[in-house]
Amino acid sequence: MDIKQLKFLIALDETRHFGQAAARCHITQPTLSMRLRSLEEELDLPLVNRGQRFEGFTAPGERVLAWARTVLAAYDGLYAEAAACRGNLVGTLRLGVVPLSSFDPLPLLQRLHAEHPNLRFELSSLSSEQILEQLANNRLDLGVSYLERLDTEHFDSLTFSEARMGLLYDHRFFNFGEAPLSWESLIELPLGMLTSGMHFRQSIDHNFHSRGLTPRPLLQTDAVHQLLQAVHGGLCCAIMPLDSGLESLTDDLRLQPIENAQTLGRLGLIMRRSAPRSALAEACFAIYQQSLAGA
Repeated sequence: MDIKQLKFLIALDETRHFGQAAARCHITQPTLSMRLRSLEEELDLPLVNRGQRFEGFTAPGERVLAWARTVLAAYDGLYAEAAACRGNLVGTLRLGVVPLSSFDPLPLLQRLHAEHPNLRFELSSLSSEQILEQLANNRLDLGVSYLERLDTEHFDSLTFSEARMGLLYDHRFFNFGEAPLSWESLIELPLGMLTSGMHFRQSIDHNFHSRGLTPRPLLQTDAVHQLLQAVHGGLCCAIMPLDSGLESLTDDLRLQPIENAQTLGRLGLIMRRSAPRSALAEACFAIYQQSLAGA
């Protein structure tokens, strides 16, 4: 057994396709299949259900896959730890962020890149449940998510300041002056929103409903980029985190404050407590903690 076999197994889980897994690992599909069969023979266990195409993992395969992720995280962590001892950070920092977070990761990533140019970054947009699951399974190093149901026995967190909301619009199609907007004035606008059930949408609905208002969105989507495209095209306006920096994406976008507009839950930076915990996660967590202390 070697590390590459475990990487092949994880690639197959993430792509759910033999050919795509082989391409990701820069090998041929027959080589991938041969190496996985060799792993099965060594463990004396069937790991993969095979048919005309990939059909999932066997029950033992799922258990071996969980161990493979732990072993690979420890392997990568060893190299990252050695580099950290030399004053460097190397590898890939994996960060998961909930949609429409008020946290802008760019300044943090820019600082890390400037100080450690060999560091790479992987950003994922995930639900709060997915972030906690992937942190627990070592598929993420850090997460930006809501803290109200966080298990503090298993996770460390840094709480962000309370998120406020504003109205994002394209000034070529709308003009609202300079004053903060009321929730009552928003009800008459063509609004684009994330779909019901998403955490940020719940905060929007709460602000409307607590005032006896019922929004009728022109557009609903579960994709933030589609919502931004619709706003930029003048189809609608959208309620967004006020400090998200979205208005700087183009010269035409504006983000105007809304009166008494707070989200329901506080956001924070989250890191798992238990080992193996990557040197990258700890360094990034410490840097952000320092930035909060200096703010």
